[in-house]
Amino acid sequence: MKRLNIKKRLLIKHLQQGSILPALLIISTAFLIVIYGLLFILSLQFDFSQRQAASERALHIAEAGANYYRWHLAHDPVDFTDGTGQPGPYEHNYLDPQGSSIGKYSLEITPPSDGSSIVTIRSTGWSNEFPNVQRTIKVQYGIPSFSEYSFLSNATSWYGAGVTVNGPIHSNNGIRMDGTNTSLVTSAKLEYNCGTETGCFPPEPKPGVWGSGGDQGLWDFPVPAVDFDTISFDFAQMKADAETSGLYLDNSGAGGYHMLFLADGTFRVYKVNSTNFIEGYSVPGQGLGQEGIGGCRNLYQIITDETLIGTYNVTDSPIVFAEDNIWAEGVISGRLSLVAARFPIISSDVNIWIPNNITYTTYDGSDVLGLVSQNNVFIARDVPEDFQIDAVLMAQSGKVIRHGYFDWCGGAEGAVKQSLTINGSIISYFKSYWNFGSGPDSGFITRQINFDTNALYDPPPYYPTQGSYEFISWIEE
Repeated sequence: MKRLNIKKRLLIKHLQQGSILPALLIISTAFLIVIYGLLFILSLQFDFSQRQAASERALHIAEAGANYYRWHLAHDPVDFTDGTGQPGPYEHNYLDPQGSSIGKYSLEITPPSDGSSIVTIRSTGWSNEFPNVQRTIKVQYGIPSFSEYSFLSNATSWYGAGVTVNGPIHSNNGIRMDGTNTSLVTSAKLEYNCGTETGCFPPEPKPGVWGSGGDQGLWDFPVPAVDFDTISFDFAQMKADAETSGLYLDNSGAGGYHMLFLADGTFRVYKVNSTNFIEGYSVPGQGLGQEGIGGCRNLYQIITDETLIGTYNVTDSPIVFAEDNIWAEGVISGRLSLVAARFPIISSDVNIWIPNNITYTTYDGSDVLGLVSQNNVFIARDVPEDFQIDAVLMAQSGKVIRHGYFDWCGGAEGAVKQSLTINGSIISYFKSYWNFGSGPDSGFITRQINFDTNALYDPPPYYPTQGSYEFISWIEE
């Protein structure tokens, strides 16, 4: 009986031990799963951190690539093949301070389109440790054009009360500002001799920028001068561009050419067979030839007979070069430069007349017109009451003016108009003007000039540029 009880106790103990073992196995397995799960999560977190760091390094390497090519353009502004003469992409090692390669960047260079100065650099960077972790940026650089100013002049300038200029103003001489400026007003002169052209009689010394207008906190002088003489060298290139990629018009043998722009993106070219004159006045001593003599004289601005030459698309003729006078008006749809210059440049004299409104169909940079005259840009007498010019106006060796029309000079009929609005820029060698007297006796009652920011780095096709490449935009793809 005792032996039976002992066996029973041993059996019960054995059964109790067997029931604990599965529980231990379950607990141990769960523990191991948790441990390995934690280790896996830590491993993922570590790998994520490493990849995050690699991603940041890849971005820095991509930026280094863009900076390298900006340096390259500073030394060779017309090389868009990384010195190879071959199409890209162009791959470079990225070195640490000790000279060891720690990554690479690949460059794709998009050169400026015809007539533009904007170059696009697409740079992709990665580290050697994580070559599949890549970052790509796209950077644009451009050379500023002469249209970076609302007003740019080589002569003294006077902005009277009632004029508002929304954009930068610069003169290589003195500036009298009695109007309103909302941007920088700069002069290359610390001091200049103010004469009757800026309201001083007798002449007296004045600061480079002075007057009763403002914001005077935006006045800055002296600053470096702008070299107008360099612009003349561009006429030969503009002519060559027109012959190969646009429309070239030789000397008409008559009065010149009339350009009528249409909203459908075309323009008509007429040969001007004959013109009639209106007497008008200009200030003596400011210009070349008869215009430089000034005074009251006959101005052949009215077209009396013309012959249609043809109709052209703006997209097919982004630059038009005429070796004769030009009359320009209408609605611009597209991007175009219109040049009036005759060779040899130094001994000839052609002008651009604006007899009517010139307007854009859109104001997002899609439409832009550059009017480049070897000599002057003239605003006709019989323009609309509310007159508008959407264009970048350049008078390389002359001025942009509307003559004075008075009783003692041909009659005052149509002399005074209600408003003048210019959306663009005015660039002239001599002083530009359109008002006479405070009324005015001839001119526009209100005047507003608005700077076209779209034309700074993306000017009219084949427009003159100056300086070196400047940063425009940065985006990550």
